[in-house]
Amino acid sequence: MTDRPTRRDFGKTVAAAAALAAVPWASSRAAGDKKTLRFVAQSDLRVLDPIWTTAYISRNHGYCVFDTLFAIDAEFAPHPQMVGEHSVSPDKLTYQFKLRDGLGPFHDGSPVRGADCVASVKRWMARDSHGQSLALALDEIKPDGDKGFTIKLKEPFSLLIDAFAKVSSLALFIMPERLADTDPFKQVTDAIGSGPLKFVKDEFQPGHQVVYVKNPDYVPRKEPPSWASGGKVVKVDRVEWLYIPDAMTKVAALNAGEVDWWENPPNDIVPLLASNPDIAIGSADPLQSPIMVKFNHLQPPFDNVKMRQAILAVTNQADYLTALAGDQKNWQLCPSFFTCGTPMAGNAGSEALTGKRDWDKAKALIKEAGYKGEPIVVLDATDQPVSHSQALVVTDVMQKLGLKVDLQAMDWGTLVNRRASMEPIDKGGWNIFATGWVGADLLDPGGNPTLRTNGKKSHFGWPSDDKIEALREQWLKATGLDERKKLAAQIQERAFEIVPYLPTGQFIPKTAYRKNVKGVIEAPAFLMWNVEKV
Repeated sequence: MTDRPTRRDFGKTVAAAAALAAVPWASSRAAGDKKTLRFVAQSDLRVLDPIWTTAYISRNHGYCVFDTLFAIDAEFAPHPQMVGEHSVSPDKLTYQFKLRDGLGPFHDGSPVRGADCVASVKRWMARDSHGQSLALALDEIKPDGDKGFTIKLKEPFSLLIDAFAKVSSLALFIMPERLADTDPFKQVTDAIGSGPLKFVKDEFQPGHQVVYVKNPDYVPRKEPPSWASGGKVVKVDRVEWLYIPDAMTKVAALNAGEVDWWENPPNDIVPLLASNPDIAIGSADPLQSPIMVKFNHLQPPFDNVKMRQAILAVTNQADYLTALAGDQKNWQLCPSFFTCGTPMAGNAGSEALTGKRDWDKAKALIKEAGYKGEPIVVLDATDQPVSHSQALVVTDVMQKLGLKVDLQAMDWGTLVNRRASMEPIDKGGWNIFATGWVGADLLDPGGNPTLRTNGKKSHFGWPSDDKIEALREQWLKATGLDERKKLAAQIQERAFEIVPYLPTGQFIPKTAYRKNVKGVIEAPAFLMWNVEKV
């Protein structure tokens, strides 16, 4: 396996890093400017459409620009956001929503209407796992005057408000009707929302920076903020997202005060940052973050379940977690397809992952699958530790099994677009990529997008399995916790049989910022409101 940088390697470069303090973006605006927040984002922003992709960089961008109908708080309780009043009929089949008074216009000056909400909900339903299930129960959705809309169902869907309020991929962001009418499988390229910040198109420099300015027309709710719910009070005039590929350049910039906040420093680097008394290391999320290796089920060789089972047979989560997060205090084994430490997680069917690694069994499965030495393309986002570390480990594992691997290096922005391709390998397709999620995205069968097995309508990799889909629909209709736990266990048992992806554990995500930055909201998404520089 290719050697990854160690803490010792980083330590050797500390002296060199000091020379990088005079970074290219440094200016007289930097350290003393309390009205500009400089945020080092996890990756380059390549997709402006947070409905087209589950990439968190696009989701975080979405929270800057767009608003949501509802949002959940830190206790997972949904609260109205753009909605002022709503009602549900006694038979649970009709929902009526009215937008709140004082709701600001879209950034282009057009009013926010019920028609915009309807178009946005329809587009979201085509892409989101919860939304796709809601679509099956939907009878009608239509505007109700300029300030509201109505949903009529064919059968009750008890999680409707929870689905509208989900905090992460895919959050239901409201766009103008003209944008929301875009084909859900094509990208919206115009970032016009009604959210607390405005996207500055003229200053957008892909590969370098994204700029947002405070939206003077946005009227926050009065409730205190909790996760993505409550008042979105922007306390700076300008937010600059910077894309800096080199880790030590980021260290130097944060140490020098040229940037204010680094989204996701790797664990190897955290000790360097913590040694600076002006830098705070914080928890990026109250839940641990699951990681995984995803297979392309449409293309050989992983269209054959025996090939996927072969990789599972020799998977050791500790290898992946150590490569990513180092010391075991930073991670946790998690033999589940749901976030460990939450109600739906369990060990059902996990013997294939937790038992002894069986290399002979794996090689026999590969032979039975008829693998003929064709190259396996692994997408390796070298600027994303979660993706890069796992790509190296799975490559090493496959090479030990005698598989031919083509490890292709790129940045995360490129991978986000590349993984959407269903084309064969010789036309730019792929076989494997690795990724990670916030714990809130993988809580249960209803919200876990990677456990959808509805073929080309599912998440990148496109697994197909009627049994999981049927069990998932039963889970969504279940009302008791015990019944839902039982169904989740059955789904997991089936998942360990068909291996839609490899669950490789979960780690504790961290973030770092200058100590004069106050008000950072600990949540599954990175939120730019409530933050100030004092």
